Amino acid sequence: MRRDESIKVAIIGGGCASITTAFELTRPHHRGKYQVTIYQVGWRLGGKGASGRGPASRIEEHGLHIWLGYYENAFRLLRECYAELGRDPAVCPIAGWRDAFFPEPHIGLTEWSRSGNWLEWLAYFPPADGLPGDPVALNSPFTLRSYLARTVAMLRLLLFHTRTRYAPGDPAGNTGPDLPGWLPEQGEPPPATVKTVIATMTRLLRIGVLSSAAAISEALGVLTVALRSLPAFPERLVGNLMEAVVSAIRGRLESFVTEQDGLCYKWEVIDLVLAFLVGAVRFRLMTDPRGLSAIDQYDSREWLRMNGASERSLNSAFVRGLYDLAMAYEDGDPTRPGLAAGQALRGSMRLFFTYRGAIFWKLRSGMGDCVFAPYYEVLKRRGVRFEFFHRLTDVKLAPVESLGFGECPYVEALEFDVQAEIAGGGEYQPLVDVKRVPCWPSTPDFSQLVDGERLRQEGWRFESHWERRRSRARTLRVTEDFDFVVLGVSVGVIPFVCRDILERDARWRSMVANVKTVATQAFQVWMTEDMAALGWTEAPVTLSAFTKPFDTWADMGHVIPEENWRSPPRSVAYFCNVLADPAAPSDADAPGYEASCHDEVRRNAIDFLNRQVHHLWPNALAWSGGFRWDLLLDPDESPSDPGSAVAGERRFSSQYWTANVNPSDRYVLMLPGTLRCRISPLDNTYDNLTIAGDWTDCGYNAGCVEAAVMSGRLAAHAISLWPPLEDITGYDHP
Repeated sequence: MRRDESIKVAIIGGGCASITTAFELTRPHHRGKYQVTIYQVGWRLGGKGASGRGPASRIEEHGLHIWLGYYENAFRLLRECYAELGRDPAVCPIAGWRDAFFPEPHIGLTEWSRSGNWLEWLAYFPPADGLPGDPVALNSPFTLRSYLARTVAMLRLLLFHTRTRYAPGDPAGNTGPDLPGWLPEQGEPPPATVKTVIATMTRLLRIGVLSSAAAISEALGVLTVALRSLPAFPERLVGNLMEAVVSAIRGRLESFVTEQDGLCYKWEVIDLVLAFLVGAVRFRLMTDPRGLSAIDQYDSREWLRMNGASERSLNSAFVRGLYDLAMAYEDGDPTRPGLAAGQALRGSMRLFFTYRGAIFWKLRSGMGDCVFAPYYEVLKRRGVRFEFFHRLTDVKLAPVESLGFGECPYVEALEFDVQAEIAGGGEYQPLVDVKRVPCWPSTPDFSQLVDGERLRQEGWRFESHWERRRSRARTLRVTEDFDFVVLGVSVGVIPFVCRDILERDARWRSMVANVKTVATQAFQVWMTEDMAALGWTEAPVTLSAFTKPFDTWADMGHVIPEENWRSPPRSVAYFCNVLADPAAPSDADAPGYEASCHDEVRRNAIDFLNRQVHHLWPNALAWSGGFRWDLLLDPDESPSDPGSAVAGERRFSSQYWTANVNPSDRYVLMLPGTLRCRISPLDNTYDNLTIAGDWTDCGYNAGCVEAAVMSGRLAAHAISLWPPLEDITGYDHP
């Protein structure tokens, strides 16, 4: 290759990781060095984050997408994308990233009460300094000692500065501290010099004054100072004091826990925090070079139980909500929860202690509208080519016998099924305009395809794993068509497209066998009454730890103005959860499997609305029992012709639901003992191949946008040495 020639990069897949890699490789400072082509199944980008516009231009998602306030890499790059895009606010209402996202300070959990009903536990998290994506201070908050210090400070707050709010007339009242015998924090702040702090710790341990509340408060303050300043203090001394504090708190509080729900909820949080502090000391996490990854072989509940957490706390809404957030149920079975302890703690610390602006950020519109349309437009301007309707069928390695001595194996060919040809031979134009916002449709524009009307009538399902009809086969060859390959498909797709690699490489076989995925299900309903009329009187919320089969709900009424209804709904609700895999894995290959899963989700949703949703919306319950089906708004129904209305459960057919069973759509799990099986995008086993996705070893091994973006940045670094690794926030996370 001549020096003045561009390096051809083939990126397979259009999810967050792939788009991030393309964004990094085409930055202006590369001066056009990389010629990038993205090959995408079907007609739209987004992967598991793809969304589309359906009837009435309503937003239809794969599931619920909310960005967390610690998504530093994801927000940073998207903010740069919007700045480069430079939309005019007078022309497009989603012109900047603050138009696309808004802060959501509320989190909700549910618990089945002793009185036999579901109770909501709602928390407000105040705004934090800065915004996600702002430059991170040189004094990085992503250290275990910082997390432990913040945890101790939070424990002190829970013990001495919080109250439980009771309903008016509740006999428990709210006339004083929740925890009998506890005193408010008193005295001067703990001493700040190393010498005096050590002396105070020694005194507290020697004379045993931790039997008093004031002494425990003092000890917690001293611990906070000591943890922030490690390793200036002897680790054993700090550990001994922490064990003593935990023992004292448990001894004083457990006898005060009553059957009153509010107090029990607070105790459950304190109990879990204490277990984390004990475990951090027992497992020497502060000095282990592996950091929190040292305990990833344990399940989160198992590890907390080992360190003293009660069964009540382990089954509390707080722990169930953590598992629900991570879709952490192997094979979609709620009786088989599994979540690696280290990554669970890492995520929890990041969530509660490093969020900026708000703990949650909700998207103003669909994920495709707010994220992937802006990226598509910027990348097009930069010269990236998009080859839609391209399904990868095989990654071919050069034969072993053709390799020279010491030569690394490499990809010699990429084989595709071209699903459809573009009429006129040009590029497919994927976006549609909805209220002046570029969006992705829920179905392809068949008018742009050769024989498009025939394809539409025959029901070609371009995004389905089981759809094998094609226009033709296409083979790309190394040096002719590409120099580097970025494999940005999901790990669930690897067995179907990487046969050569799996045959030769035991590490890849281990990764495919151990990094498991789970199917998910979701549905959305548009209703003619607002949430207050339905009986939900709290602020709009995202709520989890509810009953199966849909344990997570989000009030999404804010998207209504972005849609295009003749008579707009008054409320919108999104529900999601895992979906059980078939008992026999071979059943997933049976004809009609995808359709049967789709029908299963429909039945699950109808049953859930009839039997469970009234716990959240009491006024959605009909007098005769079951759901008030007349609440559902049908986009095809004519307001001027009431007689055309469909009645009863059949009205649900006008709503939206999805079974995410495609290998590319399944959620990546973080099962205990499996994270070590992940492979990094920086792995150089194959000379011209790197990988990208939230299933890789990327420094934050979780199924989320942030992990995908971090992985995409690492893949770009593997090719171009840019961005610098220290620029990837959280990559060196403990």
